[in-house]
Amino acid sequence: MSSLDRRAFTQLLPLLASALALNAQAQKPDPEHPIHGEPVVGPGGTKPHGTLPTLTSGVFTPGVGYGSLPNRTSHRYLLGMLTAGNIQLEVHETHQEVGAKHEPIETHLHNELWFVREGTCELMTNGVVRTMRTGDIGLCCAGDKHYIQNIGNTPCTYFVVTVGPPEEYK
Repeated sequence: MSSLDRRAFTQLLPLLASALALNAQAQKPDPEHPIHGEPVVGPGGTKPHGTLPTLTSGVFTPGVGYGSLPNRTSHRYLLGMLTAGNIQLEVHETHQEVGAKHEPIETHLHNELWFVREGTCELMTNGVVRTMRTGDIGLCCAGDKHYIQNIGNTPCTYFVVTVGPPEEYK
């Protein structure tokens, strides 16, 4: 299994920056503007088992909401493999209501970036807790123990971009 080196990551920066340009205002498709792509999702918005599709250029819209915890909903834009190497890419948006509990502390083979659209959240990586506010970007490197949680008095919404080697989801 190959890892994502600095050169490969640097080549992905334009793609990661374009994630910020995703229509942050759209919770529903705009009838005035046709949808130019569909999110790559599994049944019911869950991560699929087995081989992921190869991603192609296009515009992706949010999929159906999913989530395993109360007061937290995510909408996946895409999930698949990039053609430039053995690199998996996922983009989703998560909305946490005030008081939502964080997910279990976990680690992944992939790297995660959080782009905070609104609210205040707490990012814990390897026992270090940091506060993120609207406009901030958080980074969790592969293998780091982490969670993210709304700690503000208003809802917190953020985009998540994951980049790394393919992983089997259960």
